[in-house]
Amino acid sequence: MKMMTAIIKPFKLDDVRDALQQIGITGMTVEEVKGYGRQKGHTELYRGAEYVVDFLP
Repeated sequence: MKMMTAIIKPFKLDDVRDALQQIGITGMTVEEVKGYGRQKGHTELYRGAEYVVDFLP
C-alpha cells in the first residue's frame, strides 16, 4: 500500500476521482484545506473594520 497526497481545486475532484478509478484506485480520503500563494491574502471590510484574510479556500 502506498499513500499519495494531492492538493487540487474543488471543481476538479470528480475528474481526479474518475481518473483514479480507471487505473484501479477505488478509495480516497478528501479534506478541505485553505492556504495562500503568491497573492498573500486580501483585505475585507466587515462592519466598518478592515480585516486581512490570509488563508483562502
